[in-house]
Amino acid sequence: MANNDKGIDERRRSILAKLAPGTDLRDGLERILRGHTGGLIVLGSDATVEGVCTGGFTLDVEFSATRLRELAKMDGAIVLDRAANKIVRAAVHLVPDSTIPTNESGTRHRTAQRVARQTGFPVISISKSMRIIALYLDGVRYVLEESAVILSKANQALATLERYKLRLDEVSGTLSALEIEDLVTARDVAVVVQRLEMVRRIAGEIEGYVVELGTDGRLLSLQLAELVAGVEEDRDLIIRDYLPTGATERRPRRVAESLAALDRLSPADLLDLPAVADVLGHAGSDALDGPVSPKGFRLLAKVPRLPASVVDRLVDHFGSLQKLLAASTDDLQSVGGVGESRARSVREGLSRLAEASILERYV
Repeated sequence: MANNDKGIDERRRSILAKLAPGTDLRDGLERILRGHTGGLIVLGSDATVEGVCTGGFTLDVEFSATRLRELAKMDGAIVLDRAANKIVRAAVHLVPDSTIPTNESGTRHRTAQRVARQTGFPVISISKSMRIIALYLDGVRYVLEESAVILSKANQALATLERYKLRLDEVSGTLSALEIEDLVTARDVAVVVQRLEMVRRIAGEIEGYVVELGTDGRLLSLQLAELVAGVEEDRDLIIRDYLPTGATERRPRRVAESLAALDRLSPADLLDLPAVADVLGHAGSDALDGPVSPKGFRLLAKVPRLPASVVDRLVDHFGSLQKLLAASTDDLQSVGGVGESRARSVREGLSRLAEASILERYV
């Protein structure tokens, strides 16, 4: 995802969080909806907003759901501060630039979209006839749905995530066994990276639902956290493991570049294994079936109580997982920061992981 798209998405989520069930602002909006009066609310106040406001009166009082509901009974819009902690003005007539394009037909919705585009602030329009709450942000209209509707969508996405996570665990286990046997191809790695990214993107969609649900999304948030625990770390480790060998000092930048390139893959490209392998630095028509060897980051990360700095030194010293697996305790002790106790722990940890991976694959 491009940085600009990320920024827009983060801004949208921060605004939706203010409007989520359980917040005072959402309570006020639903009171207006139940009262059948409709409303127009600007979430922010500055000189530009003042420039499109005429009439009404200045309040500058603390926000409350009850006050919002009562003020919405009058004709005109309501202006809040950015944080929605204060009601700045009420009963104002909004007069945005009529040349600003809009695809809305109703007067209230047309005004809301134009004011949002002209001022840059979110604008909420509550329709009396259609009984909907619409948010206008960055020129886009979002309809705030009821918790039950969002929860239904979220549960469907969660079921999909569970299936993808199960498949991810399977291919990750297979990759671990192939790493031990030194039989890995670029295809095996691309499949795991592909699944990691799919799980991550589905999780991102569910995170959006959690934000929209507010207090109603607490259980969903816990389920999501349990399912995706370790996914970000695994994604980083597998990239570090399989990037082509280069200068050690450039490794962090190259990993960051590859992760960013993975972010930018379209859904169609993500399904294309050669495109995923290209992100890992394995390009070419025959690259998928070519043998590749891990450096050992991923397996070493599974050894208990092994600091990241020691992992880096072990990888820099031995250069590959196979050399690490073949290293004796004395060999491991030759690495800075690895004493006898830690060397024995690493040796035993790698042996247990190797045995477990092989047994899991063949038994």
